[in-house]
Amino acid sequence: MTEAEQRSVAVRNPRTGAVDFHLPVASHAQVAEKAARLRKNQPAWAALPLQQRIGVMQRWLGEVAKRANDISAADAVDTGGCHTSYVQGFITMGNIGGWIEDAEAALEKAAYHGPSRAMPSVEVRTQFVPYPLVSVIGPWNAPMMLVLLDAIPALFAGCAVLIKPSEVTPRWVAPLFETVAQVPELAAVFEFVHGDGTTGKAMIEEADLVCFTGSVPTGRKIAVQCAERLIPCYLELGGKDPVIVTETADLERATTAVLRGAVHANGMVCFSVERIYVAEAIHDAFVKLLAEKAEKVRLNCDDPRAGHLHPFTFAPQAKIVAQQLAEAVDKGASVLTGGRVEEIGGGLYMRPTIVTGVDHTMALMRDETFGPILPVMPFASVEEAIALANDTEFGLTANVIAGSEEEALAIGERLNAGSVFMQDTFLTFAKNRTVGSNSFGVSGVGGGARTGPEAILRYVRRKALLTQHGEPADIQNDHHLGKPAGA
Repeated sequence: MTEAEQRSVAVRNPRTGAVDFHLPVASHAQVAEKAARLRKNQPAWAALPLQQRIGVMQRWLGEVAKRANDISAADAVDTGGCHTSYVQGFITMGNIGGWIEDAEAALEKAAYHGPSRAMPSVEVRTQFVPYPLVSVIGPWNAPMMLVLLDAIPALFAGCAVLIKPSEVTPRWVAPLFETVAQVPELAAVFEFVHGDGTTGKAMIEEADLVCFTGSVPTGRKIAVQCAERLIPCYLELGGKDPVIVTETADLERATTAVLRGAVHANGMVCFSVERIYVAEAIHDAFVKLLAEKAEKVRLNCDDPRAGHLHPFTFAPQAKIVAQQLAEAVDKGASVLTGGRVEEIGGGLYMRPTIVTGVDHTMALMRDETFGPILPVMPFASVEEAIALANDTEFGLTANVIAGSEEEALAIGERLNAGSVFMQDTFLTFAKNRTVGSNSFGVSGVGGGARTGPEAILRYVRRKALLTQHGEPADIQNDHHLGKPAGA
């Protein structure tokens, strides 16, 4: 395929609305060519002692440090200036550095070398064999962070990794891979392709394991394709995450936590607060204080580094949010703050939007919204609040804010979510390097933790090597097996 024949995708700048990037769409043949090169190089990478792989990654960390600001700036252009984007280079450094410290201990903890508990004459030892080629297909929100959350531990495990950024947010790849190019051993096993869904399908055809972050509909298609090939896939597919605020909760604390949890990164985070359940006795006071705080949140249209809310990264998402709001209002909901998409300088913005009079007949309370919306619904009892929070097909995270830790924990233990945050919201980052979790419902598929030191185990197959140090069993004399001693 010549350069002139290669299909491309126009990429919109979320701040200006203008097309300022044209993305080449890799064909299946181009994907296969890169995959073949990675496969060829992967055995040598996997054969390196872990400490040598760690040394290579240490050198890469140094290169990322040199370009951290450039990498962050590219991510910010992709997202529209989310203030978290401006530290993505440094978050990447923390990701690499964390695995430099954790990888060896995590594998050692999962290993065994010693006698069999069932047959003491047999010595058992484990071997970790990395999947040769991991394909990571990324989302348009937090585009670099979520791709590297999977790619980096896979590299430490000894895999080769092929990534595809979202066609909505592809700009961060160039400065990141300029750092990869400075580390030849890593460049041999870490590569990217640009493209759309057809490119993603080709990546699945070439992979031994697939990681995907994105929507439920796309995740279903990926799961089917992986099932047809009988290869593992790890899918994180979003959420409709609730918060329960009890009658005893401190209103200042609760409103501050809920507002940030709902609108940080414009609400376009898989674990954003999207359903707010508040005890009837404090509902009105909660809403009043929440509205006062919401009115003080500013857009970043004039200064991307100073404002709180950036534009919609993906323009069609603004339409989805507007449609959910319109349907809720048609069914009797009231919009207290915000409530409309504003076009400013070509970017599409929405101010924090508090909605009351909502119920579970509305898409706003059922479907993932991915916008700065705060629908508030009163509850009469804790039992009702728990039932409402669990009335969803999703189960990524949940939140509880109560008068005491004990009260919050008693509720949190009954919520169907992979992580439950007590006395605050948006605590997912606290899991990194600490503990893994499993999502409920359609929010996550594939098993195995994505966070915590054990996440590296996703990318290896564990072999058991068993050596008989005693006499082998004799077929002529094994009729006693299974009988109690002396029988």
